[in-house]
Amino acid sequence: MMPNPASVAHAQKRKVMNRPYIDQRKFHYGFLAGMHLQDIELEQNGLVNERGDQWFAETPNYEPGFSVGILGEFYLTKNLGLRIIPTLHFGTKNLTFRNETNGDRQYQTIKSTYVTIPVDVKFAAERFNNYRPYVMAGVTPALDLTVKKQKQYLLRQTDVYLEAGIGCDFYLPFFKFIPEVKFMYGLSNVLNKKRSDITDETQLIYTQSVNKAQSKMIVFTFYFE
Repeated sequence: MMPNPASVAHAQKRKVMNRPYIDQRKFHYGFLAGMHLQDIELEQNGLVNERGDQWFAETPNYEPGFSVGILGEFYLTKNLGLRIIPTLHFGTKNLTFRNETNGDRQYQTIKSTYVTIPVDVKFAAERFNNYRPYVMAGVTPALDLTVKKQKQYLLRQTDVYLEAGIGCDFYLPFFKFIPEVKFMYGLSNVLNKKRSDITDETQLIYTQSVNKAQSKMIVFTFYFE
């Protein structure tokens, strides 16, 4: 009897499944490394001080930062998992301040070390051979360990982010490799408006000319389970 061509073609598409039961464990864990870009969204009000100065601020470029952490994932259903991912983000924000009155420019570099604890829900598609795409979303409390007195802007130490992203599980013979990209948007106004540390009142124009500041991040992560 001649084999059915359709059955032969279907069989050729299937491969040996690596680590076939790893996703069915009640709990599995791993570690992560990656990079990120930090941004800050400013709501400016165009304030003009007594000297006639009007300052605007922007983030002209993004410096890549480094991220490391650990991953713990709890099995909920065949397609759903709950992830807790304590992470450290080491990064920098570069700000340029422009005086619209005379064209002067000032600069500030804000270095940060964020400790974040994302709590995410992961929804994965059906596994095919040795890969499985997914989407994720969650909330991320964050604490900046390096907040200190800054010149123009002083940022608050705590924030909460909403995050969403996509990734794919790749099942290798000895471990699972997971590239992921996610977008994080801060919900809090992180600009500290109470600047009792400033003795020169002319320096308050930078803080006073902004209503609020919200942090954003794009994170590219590689997980290893």
